[in-house]
Amino acid sequence: MLSVSSIPAFNDNYIWLLKNDDNHCVVVDPGDAGPVLERLEAEGLSLDGILLTHHHHDHVGGVAQLVERFPSLTIYGPATARFPEVNHPLKDQDSFSLFGSTVSVIEVPGHTLDHIAYYTDGMLFCGDTLFSGGCGRLFEGSPQQMHQSLTKLGTLPDTTQVYCAHEYTMSNLKFAQAVEPDNTALRLCD
Repeated sequence: MLSVSSIPAFNDNYIWLLKNDDNHCVVVDPGDAGPVLERLEAEGLSLDGILLTHHHHDHVGGVAQLVERFPSLTIYGPATARFPEVNHPLKDQDSFSLFGSTVSVIEVPGHTLDHIAYYTDGMLFCGDTLFSGGCGRLFEGSPQQMHQSLTKLGTLPDTTQVYCAHEYTMSNLKFAQAVEPDNTALRLCD
């Protein structure tokens, strides 16, 4: 079973660190290599790979520095030309083994056209598609694509733990309160 912890980056990003019992790990969406390198050194971890959800700089900005430091990294990501550093390209319904766990790939266009999410062991790493109280902003995709992507994610088990890439919870709930002022469920966040 994988263990997961967050590495805070920038103002509100989460870089997720997944590790096994042997101190080997991968990171998800390392927009900044600095905090990743600090965590690796502090915990004596060996970085084996990177999982990328989409091409925005705050998710991929640290990849080059990590590859320079660890040239044999396996880099998983969308199978598009936007990701020249990806050496393990993925598309919808692909799967791969990570530290003995099967990781399933889910294409979730909307935020970007080539956005993917990773599902393993009841955990969803969804980048900028889904957040607590909201979804990602549409940069390239259409509202219909985002709706279809969220519907796809909605088919995952109710017990799924969601690991989004930003901490937007309070701002999302405040926006929801403005849109639905009579929604009593949203009053719980007052």
